[in-house]
Amino acid sequence: MKKYLIIFASMVSLAACTKNIDSYNDQTKAASSAPPATLFSNAVRNLADVLTSSSVNTNIFRLTEQHWTTTTYTDEPNYDVYTRNIPQTWWTNLYRDVLSDLKECKRLLPGSTGATAGTKTNQNAMADIMMVYTYSVLVNTFGNVPYTKALDYDNLFPAYDDAKTIYDDLFTRLDADIAALNTAEKGFDASQDIVYGGSVSAWIKFANSLKIRMAMTVADVNAAKAKSAVEAADTKAFGSAVDNAVFKYYAITPNNNPIWTDLVQSKRQDFIAANLLIDKLNSLSDPRLSNYFKPNDNKIYVGGVPGATNTFSLFAKANDKITAMDFPGMLMDYVEIEFYRAEAIERGFTVAGTAAQHYNNAITASILYWGGTTADATVYLAQPSVAYATATGTWRQKIGTQKWIALYNRGYETWTERRRLDFPVLPVPAAPKGDYPNRFAYPTNEQTLNNQHYAEAAKAIGGDKASTKVFWDVN
Repeated sequence: MKKYLIIFASMVSLAACTKNIDSYNDQTKAASSAPPATLFSNAVRNLADVLTSSSVNTNIFRLTEQHWTTTTYTDEPNYDVYTRNIPQTWWTNLYRDVLSDLKECKRLLPGSTGATAGTKTNQNAMADIMMVYTYSVLVNTFGNVPYTKALDYDNLFPAYDDAKTIYDDLFTRLDADIAALNTAEKGFDASQDIVYGGSVSAWIKFANSLKIRMAMTVADVNAAKAKSAVEAADTKAFGSAVDNAVFKYYAITPNNNPIWTDLVQSKRQDFIAANLLIDKLNSLSDPRLSNYFKPNDNKIYVGGVPGATNTFSLFAKANDKITAMDFPGMLMDYVEIEFYRAEAIERGFTVAGTAAQHYNNAITASILYWGGTTADATVYLAQPSVAYATATGTWRQKIGTQKWIALYNRGYETWTERRRLDFPVLPVPAAPKGDYPNRFAYPTNEQTLNNQHYAEAAKAIGGDKASTKVFWDVN
């Protein structure tokens, strides 16, 4: 009998405990909601991180475009982007960590307190500008992607939209955002706007510069659209390096440049300069060489063979400034906008100045950004192999080659621009494991969990292959 009483007492005790077990799930220290400004800041931070990162799990474009190569693990320089499922990480970072936060920011803005209606209008436009930017990255990377049905938690298996149709809508959204921005009202506070410190006028220039970038991206397939967009945005876009969309990192974790985390904190000896870029910089006596790279152990600037096994000590590496904790990320700069202006003039668009002037401005601004002087730029531009009038090839080759040099350390933008302009021509890596990635194949999760819409999208673009080109890549 005593045994049964003990068992009964234990059951009663257990039942008493069970009554309140749900309380253990209460998040007593978690915020019930996030302020819109915090969501905006976090989204911009996540976007800057994914574009700046040098992780082979996320951002391999420095390797694809042969600015860097590797020593031991040679998969990525050899066009293997699938062993690590890099497309999945890129896709997830942009949809989940950037676009979802921006959408939630916009949803919460109308009911937020402490800001005027005009300020909220500016904030909403800023958040949408960053959504336009991010969707353009997704389209440029994959082609057709979820858009109109994306970011809906009641629809976990969204249909894909046509890439060109997405771009057309992005132009419409961007025009509306530019029209909505009002310099008589405030935007996000300086501490919340970690790119422009609350300057609405700076956001207007950024949005118009983004319009130029998007217009030139589609110029080969929609010249009329590109022409009208560039001509409308030209005088309102970046006018000097002061306007650059810089993301500021800090010399303290966790707000440090991700390259420091990837290369310095991890003590990795995986990345070295690729020979194509080093040889080009050496042949042109480019003043950026010592600012891009530091020499090998013998104090010589030598690049490794992309896709081959290379000995770390024998080759140049990224300069210490690039691997510093507080080296800034770049979302967009005056250099690329000046190259776009040079190209626009060559295409017959009405833009002030000459192609040569904008080409020279772009190169000069790049040299100054990396620590050179105006005198350095003058000497460099005077070389017959650099001067616009005498450099080898068509305007595509002249602009494409110099833009490839100037976009160093910005792998994604380099990849996009080299696909557009087709210069410089990259040599085949040592042991290619697939085709050159004209695009990323869709993530594995989409293939398995959203198979119907994945299959439709793959068929619509001509096959889910790396060799398939996105709609604007027609050359």
